[in-house]
Amino acid sequence: MFSTLTERLEGIFKRMRGYGRLSEENIQEGLREVRLALLEADVHFKVVKDFIERIKVRAIGQEVMESLTPGQQLVKIVHDELVALLGGFNQRLNLAGAQPAAIMLAGLQGSGKTTTAAKLALWLRSKGRRPYLVPADIYRPAAIDQLKVLAKQIQIDVFPTQPSDKPVDIVRKAKAEAIRLNKDTLIIDTAGRLHIDEALMQELKDIKTLMSPQEILLVVDAMTGQDAVNMAKSFNEAIEITGVVLTKMDGDARGGAALSIQSITGKPLKFVGVSEKLDGLEPFYPDRLANRILGMGDVLSLIEKVQQNVDQKKTLELKEKIKKDAFTLEDFKDQLLQIKKMGGLAQVISMIPGINKLKQVQGMMPEEKELSKIIAIIDSMTPMERADWTIINASRRKRIARGSGTTVQDVNKLLKNYAEMAKMLKKIKKTGLKRFARGFNPFG
Repeated sequence: MFSTLTERLEGIFKRMRGYGRLSEENIQEGLREVRLALLEADVHFKVVKDFIERIKVRAIGQEVMESLTPGQQLVKIVHDELVALLGGFNQRLNLAGAQPAAIMLAGLQGSGKTTTAAKLALWLRSKGRRPYLVPADIYRPAAIDQLKVLAKQIQIDVFPTQPSDKPVDIVRKAKAEAIRLNKDTLIIDTAGRLHIDEALMQELKDIKTLMSPQEILLVVDAMTGQDAVNMAKSFNEAIEITGVVLTKMDGDARGGAALSIQSITGKPLKFVGVSEKLDGLEPFYPDRLANRILGMGDVLSLIEKVQQNVDQKKTLELKEKIKKDAFTLEDFKDQLLQIKKMGGLAQVISMIPGINKLKQVQGMMPEEKELSKIIAIIDSMTPMERADWTIINASRRKRIARGSGTTVQDVNKLLKNYAEMAKMLKKIKKTGLKRFARGFNPFG
C-alpha cells in the first residue's frame, strides 16, 4: 500500500544525507518535499500541516543542527513523529467487565465487516477466547448466510439468526445463548448501509444501549481514502466508537486513511486486514508501520509470521542443505508454499529491511498469482529432475510444460529464477548476509 510513499521518502532522505551538515534552508526544502509526498498519499491536509510543523520544531534546532549525523537524526525524528501520528503504541482490545464480553462491529456496506467478524473470531480463539458470532444484519440476507459459511470454515459457533427478527431481539437472544454455551465473547455483525443515515445510527444506538459493548469497532475500507476518514468521524460522533479496523491494507491504495484516522477521530487503529484469507487480520502496531513506510522493514511482524506458519523441522533441514549446496527444486517449492501461508511474497519482502533495494532479489521471486503455476511445474517433474535441474533438456521441458498445463517459456523462467536463487544462497553462505546486502543502514 505504501510503496509509492516509501520510494518518495527514501529519495528525499537520501538527498538530505548527501548534504553532510544540514542548514535551516535545506531542512525547509526537504520538509516541503515530505509535505507533498504525504498529500499525494492522500493524507488529510490538517494532519500533514501539524505533522510537518512538529518535525520542523525539532529539526531546526539543537537536535539536528549540531548532530554529527544530521541526515540520520532527521530520519529518526520523522520516524518518531510518524509513530506518534499513528497512535504511539499498540492498543489492545478491552474485554474486561461483564461476561460474555461484547464486540460490536459497525460500518458501511462493502467495507468487509462480515469477513472481519469471522477473522476477529479466529484471532480471538488463537488467544484462548471462546467467541460466538452474531449475524445482526437482517437487511442483506446474504450477510447472514455469509457469516454462517465463514463460521463453518473456521469451526466457530454462530447464532441461528432469523431474518424476520429485529436486530435488538437477535442480540438479546444471542447473549442468552452465548451464556448457555459458555462463550466469553460475542462478536456482533451489525447492518451496513450504502451511506450513513438516521435509521442506521438509531439501530446501532439501540444495540449499544442493550449490550453496553466493551468495544465498538468501526470497519473501514482503506481503499476509500479520505472518505474512510470522514466516515469514521461521522460514526464516532454518533455512537462513540472505541477503535477502527482498517481493511484491504494489502491493496494498492495510497495509504492516507491509515495515517489520518487516529488524528482526525482521536480513536486508535486496533486491527488491520492484510489479506483476504481468514487469518489475514493483525493487531495494529504504529512503530512497525512507521518502519515499513520509511523502508526499514518490519522484522518483528515477520518473526511472528514465521513462528505461526513455518515448519521448524523443514527450516533446519533447509539450513543444512544450503550449507552443503544441496538446495533443490523440491526445497524451492516448499519455501514458496510456506511464504504463501505467511501472506504472500510482496508482504514478506516488504518486512525485510533493505531487501527491495537488492538487485539480486528484484525480479527473481514470482508474483503471487504465479505460485500455483510454479508448484504445478515442479510437481510435473520427476524426483530426479527436482534433485538435479541441469538434466532438464529441451524434450524434458516440453514434457513438463504439457504435464503442468503451462508453456516451455514458463518452465524456462522458473528454472532461471531457481538458478539465480541457488546462486544467491551460495553467495550469502560465503560472504554473510550483511556483506551481501552491502551494509544497508535504514538511518544512514
